[in-house]
Amino acid sequence: MLRIENIKCKPGDSTEKLTREAARILKMKEADVLSLRILRRSIDAREDVHLVYTVEVQVKEEAAVWKRCRSKQVSRPEPKPGYQPPLPLSPPDTPPVVVGAGPAGLFAALILAQAGLRPILLERGRAVEGRKADVERFWSTGELDLTSNVQFGEGGAGAFSDGKLNTGTKDIRHRFILEQLVACGAPEDILIDSKPHVGTDYLHISLINLRQKLLALGADIRFESQWTDFETENGRLCAITVNGPEGIYSLPCRHLVLCPGHSARDTFEMLHTRGVPMEQKPFAVGVRIEQRQRDIDMAQYRQYAGHPGLPVSTYKLACHLSNGRSAFSFCVCPGGGVVAAASEAGRVVTNGMSEFARDKENINGALLVNVTPKDFDGDSPLAGIAFQRKLEDAAYALGGGNYAAPAQRVEDFLAKRPSTGAGTVHPSYRPAVTWTNLWDCLPPFVAETIAEALPVLGRKLRGYDAPDAVLTAVESRSSSPLRILRDETCQSALRGIYPCGEGAGYAGGILSAAADGIRCAEQIYEQLRKEG
Repeated sequence: MLRIENIKCKPGDSTEKLTREAARILKMKEADVLSLRILRRSIDAREDVHLVYTVEVQVKEEAAVWKRCRSKQVSRPEPKPGYQPPLPLSPPDTPPVVVGAGPAGLFAALILAQAGLRPILLERGRAVEGRKADVERFWSTGELDLTSNVQFGEGGAGAFSDGKLNTGTKDIRHRFILEQLVACGAPEDILIDSKPHVGTDYLHISLINLRQKLLALGADIRFESQWTDFETENGRLCAITVNGPEGIYSLPCRHLVLCPGHSARDTFEMLHTRGVPMEQKPFAVGVRIEQRQRDIDMAQYRQYAGHPGLPVSTYKLACHLSNGRSAFSFCVCPGGGVVAAASEAGRVVTNGMSEFARDKENINGALLVNVTPKDFDGDSPLAGIAFQRKLEDAAYALGGGNYAAPAQRVEDFLAKRPSTGAGTVHPSYRPAVTWTNLWDCLPPFVAETIAEALPVLGRKLRGYDAPDAVLTAVESRSSSPLRILRDETCQSALRGIYPCGEGAGYAGGILSAAADGIRCAEQIYEQLRKEG
């Protein structure tokens, strides 16, 4: 096999054109290319618009071709071993427990179940089928279910998102995670795209199939079951208290993978009260910004905007400003919508979501400002939560109640005047938006940083700061405001608890959270193997 990198094709070019380009680079006849497999696909729209491929080809007389072509684009790939899950062990008398069925918890449970350890998976929210109905009811009526919403339930917060699977870190576990998702119904394109995404609709299919796989492997999945307390013996976890459908009960537990998600504030408060070490952590807050998708496509794809051979465009923007702050895009959802993501009564939280097709009218993304512990009141590990709640309270009040979100056109925001209605960009947030002045609910340093950042980012991406672009507040749950401390074995100082994933402060997105879940499961496996 030969690997060829950086093959550029125009939008709409056929597979035959890709094969032809591979043959040209290899200085051989197209007919002598026996097979071609796409390994990676990306888009380069910097000067012209190209699809850029990395492929693996099988050719006739490979040795002669390799000697002749002499191209830096061509290499002979060395086989790299993929991730191998741990081998099965005999199940322990006290099964490991996983708290939280987000990406970290699901993949921790999968590794433990594949190893024959029969984990118990606790999730405070509902299975995704019931959760979808609860979320839709909230978006339609403003009736919030505090245990089943955009933050809580099977799949975690990522189950109502764009389902992006790109990450800035490299980990042998990532390919395994993608393959598991594809096996459970996710689109196969996630295995080759440089910026893979599943979409909320396909994520829900994958979650149901992953659940069935876990059950078949012997996992015990308990929905509407919240971990509320624990017992210790000689500084080690020995049991936990669970509030489930049939009431409160005690569950023996020696190994617990704690995957709380970044919105499990009552869990953080319980752990802090019980003396589990944690610390403040920087995070970011801001707004969602919405533009028309076709305008952003025009800015990036130019004459190819709307071409059926291209996906809708996305972006990644950042800038450092004169006040020492940074502003940046996050969780961009092309062809999607801004969604109500509250998990506590009387507080407004926004997020973004796209389905796989990304075919809605608008593109939206978080426009965030960095927040450090210096911005909090006090030195408690929970101070960041108090900061978030203050913003969410203010957004709810400014929105006028019933989870309507305050919104403002960019032109009006920069002029510090209230908006009175939409222009060419129609807000997608439900149940409703209230046109107002966001300077009345955002901390001054956040509003001032966003105001300075908008024209800067608009120069990087034409149309980003369009006068009619809509800002909707408040985006406060981009990441966890604290970190539950752990050591090199992934354990807390309270032995037997393994803080894990985004909520515990060790990941930032679906893929990295899932990888961290696997990492913690591996540590439990090693402990049980040594004990066994």
